Parts: sequence; structure tokens; C-alpha cells
Amino acid sequence: MRIGYARVSTQEQNPDFQKDALEAVGCEKIITDKASGTIRSRPGLEKVKELLRAGDTLVVWRLDRLGRSLRDLIEWMSYLEENKVELLSLHEAINTTTPTGKLTFHLFAAIAEFERNLIRERTQAGLEAARSRGKKGGRPTALDKDKRDLAVRLYHEKKITIAKICTMLGISKPTLYAYVRSAEMESAAI
Repeated sequence: MRIGYARVSTQEQNPDFQKDALEAVGCEKIITDKASGTIRSRPGLEKVKELLRAGDTLVVWRLDRLGRSLRDLIEWMSYLEENKVELLSLHEAINTTTPTGKLTFHLFAAIAEFERNLIRERTQAGLEAARSRGKKGGRPTALDKDKRDLAVRLYHEKKITIAKICTMLGISKPTLYAYVRSAEMESAAI
């Protein structure tokens, strides 16, 4: 079965042009969203996932209707491949039922992997350069050692609420709990 997906970004836009194109290529069902492509969780896309079965073809007018970033598109293409669903993009003429379409799909995947690897290499090189200059990575601690010890002591005394401890010391609850865990690990190591 061919299932079409159309999306427009605003309520003022009309998806009829996309629907007409999807109907023209034989889509039996067409799901429409009125949402920005930057929003990852869209009701129409969730409905499409529910409808798609192995052997089906997802048809879109353009790839940018499916996702705005290369990452989104690759995730969708991976999802489709894992579930044995083909993809047909009318504007870009990508059809994964053909050898050329599959090649295009794999080129997208290779480019995305290359991009991830470049980012990882740059990050590692930057961290290494910072370490060689004596810089320590990570977020600075919110409190000095004495104040951290005070926070842990107040927590264990249970005389002051957690919210009050956090307000007094200007820290968040997760930070307080991290200090408590750290102190417990230190005392267990001794």
C-alpha cells in the first residue's frame, strides 16, 4: 500500500497541492500535519508509523516534508529500512524500490556517518588541546568543598527541607543529590 504524508508549516498554508500530487501517484491513504518541520513529534507522523507495514511505500512530495535536518531524514530512512518500508519522494525522485534509489539512500547514510565522525574528531581534538594547556573540562562545581559538605550534612540531618537547603545554597535539587551521592561514594571508598 502507498501511504502519503503531507505537511504544511502554518495554519494559513494549504496542503492541497501536496495531496493532489500524492493522490496522482496512487496513495490510498494520505496523512496531513500542520506543524513546523523543526518539531520532531508530529501527530501525523505518529499516525503514519502506525499505518506502515512491511512492503508498504511511504510517499512524500519533498523530503523536507518528512524532516528538516539531515539527521531527521536519516533516522526516518533507517526506520523505514528496518521495517521493510520503501520511500518515494516525488520532488527529488528518490525511490528506494529501485537500485538508484537505494544508492541515494545509502549515500545519505554515509554522509550522516561521516558528519558524526568529523564532529567526534573535532571534539576530541579540542578537548586534547585544552588538556595540554592545563584546562580541565566539564562544568565547574557550584559550591566549594566546605559548602558542599554543609549541604550534605544538612541533607542527612533532615531538619531542613530539601527545597530550603537548595534555596539557601543557591543550587538545584539534582546538584544537591549529586553532592550527596559523591559524599557517599567517598565514604564507602575509605
